[in-house]
Amino acid sequence: MAWRIDPEGVEARALAEIAPVDGLRVLELGCGDGRLTFQFANSAASVLAVDPDEERIASARAALRAEHAEKIRFVVAGAAEVDAPLGEFELALFSWSL
Repeated sequence: MAWRIDPEGVEARALAEIAPVDGLRVLELGCGDGRLTFQFANSAASVLAVDPDEERIASARAALRAEHAEKIRFVVAGAAEVDAPLGEFELALFSWSL
């Protein structure tokens, strides 16, 4: 049996309560393999999900379903390397990131 993080959905419910993404353009820093990205993507207008780990981004891209292909963009980059114009995002998320 594979180990699952947050099988009860506590993290996703807490995110929805504390920082709802409904209709927002979201910047997710430290997205890893997209574990959290895929949980909130349906509600967001768009997501730029970045992580410096190429292998984790490759895993996220491999798991990207067609229905999210226009909405989520996975990029290999560190937080300091994100080149985004001021006002492009309405919410920034950091999950399991330092």
